[in-house]
Amino acid sequence: MLVLLPPSETKRVGGAGVLDPGALHAPDALGAARERVRAALVELSRDDEAAAKSLKLGVKNRGELEHNLRLGTSGVMPAIERYTGVLYDALDVGSLSAAARAWLDEHVLVQSALFGLLWAGDEIPAYRLSAGSRLPELEAPLKRVWGEAHARVNWAQDTLLLDLRSKDYGALAPLPNGYFLNVVQRGANGEVRALNHFNKAAKGDLVRRLARSGSATGAAEIDGVGELLVWAAAEGLEMTVSEADRTVTLVTELGAPAPVS
Repeated sequence: MLVLLPPSETKRVGGAGVLDPGALHAPDALGAARERVRAALVELSRDDEAAAKSLKLGVKNRGELEHNLRLGTSGVMPAIERYTGVLYDALDVGSLSAAARAWLDEHVLVQSALFGLLWAGDEIPAYRLSAGSRLPELEAPLKRVWGEAHARVNWAQDTLLLDLRSKDYGALAPLPNGYFLNVVQRGANGEVRALNHFNKAAKGDLVRRLARSGSATGAAEIDGVGELLVWAAAEGLEMTVSEADRTVTLVTELGAPAPVS
């Protein structure tokens, strides 16, 4: 099983060591695109006004452009620790056991607009770039550059792919197969509706549960969507699947999900 996560606009700063592009996920397939996108981002970030417009930065965020100019020297940390925000707060990787953390490193990929698909443990610097940004030096949309590069990534045909990414980030690396996770909430009247504010928190909580369960002694690996549903039921989660549109739906109660400890 592989779980695909979106990144976040907010990132933890700092780190140690330097970026090693060759150590990132799928360097043969994604290395050239990484170099192109990085070079285009650095060039854009040298012009504060142009970068603020293309990267959609407000006045208070312009200081983040400095991260883009120091990608090779600002220090690195694992992607799963670099990203912050609602989903990553709910995942709370720092409080997980070593075994649960190892599960994340083996089963979780994060979609970056700058680096493409990354393993949770891939070490990256802080940066500012989103899927909707425009990089003039590329002379092509990020969606096209990354879409062509990720088409060369080999996916195991028998691996369950659970996609938690937003549509913008999913478009950077369309999956040849897999299931999209849809999160909904059940109100007091029993009706189900789309979950908005707590959508990301519910996703973070789900991945935390998977990591804790997957790291347990003797825990079986989840090899298919049927096993995922069995696991969810054992966790007390309401989950259904639609093969017609390849969607797994997680139903939560109205309001924020209660994170697993």
